[in-house]
Amino acid sequence: MARIEKVDLRMVDLVPKVKRTDAIQSFVSQETPIVTITDSDGAVGTGYSYTIGTGGSSVMRLLSDHLAPRLIGRDPDMIEAIWHDLEFATHATTIGAITAIAIAAIDTALWDLRAKKQNLPLWKLAGGAKDRCPLYTTEGGWLHIEAAALVDDALAAKAKGFRGSKVKIGRPHGSEDLARLSAVRKAVGDGYEIMTDANQGFSVDEAIRRAARLRELDLAWIEEPLPADDVDGHIRLSNSTPTPIAIGESLYSMRHFREYMQKGACSIVQVDVGRIGGITPWLKIAHAAEAFDIPVCPHFLMELHVSLTCAVQNGRYVEYIPQLDQLTGKHMRIEDGHALAPDEPGIGIDWDWDAVKAMSIAEFTTAITR
Repeated sequence: MARIEKVDLRMVDLVPKVKRTDAIQSFVSQETPIVTITDSDGAVGTGYSYTIGTGGSSVMRLLSDHLAPRLIGRDPDMIEAIWHDLEFATHATTIGAITAIAIAAIDTALWDLRAKKQNLPLWKLAGGAKDRCPLYTTEGGWLHIEAAALVDDALAAKAKGFRGSKVKIGRPHGSEDLARLSAVRKAVGDGYEIMTDANQGFSVDEAIRRAARLRELDLAWIEEPLPADDVDGHIRLSNSTPTPIAIGESLYSMRHFREYMQKGACSIVQVDVGRIGGITPWLKIAHAAEAFDIPVCPHFLMELHVSLTCAVQNGRYVEYIPQLDQLTGKHMRIEDGHALAPDEPGIGIDWDWDAVKAMSIAEFTTAITR
């Protein structure tokens, strides 16, 4: 029986490929913890997670001081047991982003290791529902972008076969959001989806007011309209509008998702593998959502989420935001507006290790061994 012999920890700080702004913040940095696990057979698995500019150093200290040492000598196939042991070991700091981000990198590395040893791509190992998923793009829809540029980007994406475009909302007055979105709808027609994202920027009353104003545009969804912990507010909003309400980017516990689904507070689940604690809880939430007839449209991390979205029956869309190009050789394959599930064993990310090592921050690079 193989045992975990070594855990390598690194962090790379990636600069976004384009300027990214939303209703509450600018996304100027992606701190990317990377965990590589080696077992006694010499097999290797790699996982990663991310921040949007703060907390990376805390994630790395949690990994190096508390989590990674607990892996040494463990059977790497005991993924469920390891996940729960790590969660319990940090129960005084859960549920929260720092712990979830740290555990996510470990859990993803373990799934990568398992898939490689079984010579299967992750999407087949985790379910194998389909071999491709439709894409929508977010990169041309940030809040600072004016209407003409939004239209140009949406038309270009439509011409490439993409199924939709996301436009950030949360301008000072609802009339501004309406004008920008109306311009896109007029240009792309009725057969192309328009997703919107408020990034938790509204109060309940303002969200209800804006949703009513936008109703005529037949939006695919309104994402994160309210603070993520306001379940009751999401219930009020969901009951007031026919437009689907999407949540999940800022939830860090399976129980939070359960509450939203049980109470009818959402109609789209956007569970993020890097924020929920890895592939193990991601799959549980996706299957729970299927029981509620709720589609899964995961947030960000397209290079990893393509495999997970293809693994489950209710995986609907992959969000196009390329971010790992500097660290990978082969990139995610796209055909007729669809992300294709990787054929290679593992999570399907072709790490350029020379680039990873060159960009790693020295103070957070360490190896934990027996």
